[in-house]
Amino acid sequence: MEEQTKTARNDPAGATGSGEIFPIVIGTAGHIDHGKSSLVLALTGTDPDRWQEEKERGVTIDLGFARFELEDGRSVGLIDVPGHEKFVRNMVAGASGIDLVMLVVAADDGVMPQTREHLAIMQLLGVSRGVVALTKIDLVDEELVELAEEDVRETVAGTFLEGAPVQRVSAISGEGIEDLRQLLASQARLVTPRPASGVFRMPVQRVFTAKGFGTILTGVPTSGSVHTGDVLEVLPGGHRGKVRGLEAYHSRTDEARAGHSTAINLTDVDFHAVDRGHVVATPGYYRPVRMAGARLTALASCSQPIRDRSAVRVHTGTAETVGEVVLLDAEELAPGETCLAQLRLEQDLVCAPGDRFVLRLASPLVTLGGGIILEESRHRLKRFKKFVIAELSHQAQSLDSPKALLESTLARHQGLVDVAELTVAIKRSRGEVREMLAELEAAGEVAAPLGGERWLHRRVLSQAVDAAVDTVTEWFAANPLRTVMDVRQLRSSSGMETELLDSALAVAETEKRLTRQSGGRLGLPGREAQLDGESASLLTALVTKLEEAGLAPPAFCDLAEALGCGKPELEALVQLLVDRAQAVRLSPEMVMAAGALERARGAVVANCERNGSLVIPELRDALGTTRKFLIPILEYLDTAGVTLRQGGHRVLKRR
Repeated sequence: MEEQTKTARNDPAGATGSGEIFPIVIGTAGHIDHGKSSLVLALTGTDPDRWQEEKERGVTIDLGFARFELEDGRSVGLIDVPGHEKFVRNMVAGASGIDLVMLVVAADDGVMPQTREHLAIMQLLGVSRGVVALTKIDLVDEELVELAEEDVRETVAGTFLEGAPVQRVSAISGEGIEDLRQLLASQARLVTPRPASGVFRMPVQRVFTAKGFGTILTGVPTSGSVHTGDVLEVLPGGHRGKVRGLEAYHSRTDEARAGHSTAINLTDVDFHAVDRGHVVATPGYYRPVRMAGARLTALASCSQPIRDRSAVRVHTGTAETVGEVVLLDAEELAPGETCLAQLRLEQDLVCAPGDRFVLRLASPLVTLGGGIILEESRHRLKRFKKFVIAELSHQAQSLDSPKALLESTLARHQGLVDVAELTVAIKRSRGEVREMLAELEAAGEVAAPLGGERWLHRRVLSQAVDAAVDTVTEWFAANPLRTVMDVRQLRSSSGMETELLDSALAVAETEKRLTRQSGGRLGLPGREAQLDGESASLLTALVTKLEEAGLAPPAFCDLAEALGCGKPELEALVQLLVDRAQAVRLSPEMVMAAGALERARGAVVANCERNGSLVIPELRDALGTTRKFLIPILEYLDTAGVTLRQGGHRVLKRR
């Protein structure tokens, strides 16, 4: 442990120095024993091989770090990765933070298997700029150097390194080292630095403890910035601690940001609880997942296609996990082809839309391909489903813009989404999300129909409005004598989530496509009941009968007999009167004229105000009715919120 801590304190960036930090990282790549570590030592003065075993065997096992000085005084990080095929896992962990690659090829060997694999991995991880260092030129004659360079150029053809500069060097004699240093510096200046926007996240490359300091985590942040005193969360696990101190390139600092090779001294987190592959981040934005939607590309050099449900190892950030790959829009993925897929994992993984990943066969360990994470999946995605493919394709097109990603996220939700959930989905602060929502709202792409912090996509809202209006229209077509529809019937028949339906109704009313009345009643603008001559005569007779009956309405069967119609026909006419507020349904078998009920209501209110609570004998005498009719009236007024029961009495409900 003492030796580990001692060597670790040469990390994360090598020799000390001053000057501004340019937030990019240069990384090596290439076959074992092609001189990557020797080249880093020659360029920086720092031996990236930290472990005694590495020094004894002359083989890089783990990641090494150094500070590389540009001629203008600025510093960038330089990561040395292992070249042996057994340590590709470690290589990918370092490569995930690289912005500019130095592909190292020995002139005496030429292009070798790990040269090709490392090049493919860099391409899969989205590295877009680099140089080639042709090493060990002191060991071979000029003709072999020429052949080695020709071999390199043929190998990189069709990749991001096609046309990249090739520098011949010898780490032993020093030939070409200064030219390589200047070449790297000039190429570094052409790299767009990683933006410090978004919330802070750093995949953990190393974790150790130092006496007097506690837990120290190192890595290259992928987004955001962190300051001394901030609280961070380590995931998976959810352990939280305060940032006690920060170093960038072995120099103390109060702030570290995306693209800085960083060491974080974190309090209250046991270093035994943290491993390479974990993520340290601003709390509340990232969550461990077991499934992720992705766009997957198979390596053109694959000897066979990637098959659905293949057992794989997934490398992203500094993490490695096993699982299976489910192909969503392809039966199998041929070499060089791209498809949509879902990664289903056996261990928790912390990732975000836009993260690059490498896919390797679980056994034997062969690189199959890789791609980009599109979503943190909540559910298993079904193969060949059009809406799944359409949503993921839309998401894939949105990754380059936070605002586009926000719009895409809302488009995939068939309902309202809280701002807090959106911040987690796109990994941006609440303030940034609100600002982007305002811009999207002004462009007519999103809306918050109910106000507050709940938003939905305009297309989703438009579809909900159309569905609600169509359902109401169809219902009226099936019920030609009705003029209003109870919103509860619409909720039941539409199957929409409550808030989505409320939003749709609010918009439909604004657009004058529906009318809304008190009591949850819906109508169509200008709609009138369609009555033929016979039905109109029956309706007139029904109104007369109810008004004549007053507070003692006839039973339903007696009413039908008196009108000379069937019960279904009477039911339709009664509902029409209820819709028009000309009658009130006191019970399934009792209908009262609205005017009579209003007289009863006035008498109840006056009685309660006079006596403090309802005196029923006095009310019965005042109304001239019997208990048979009085009880349904009082129960209706309770339901309508006019009165309420207190013990054995009724009183007016306070408003």
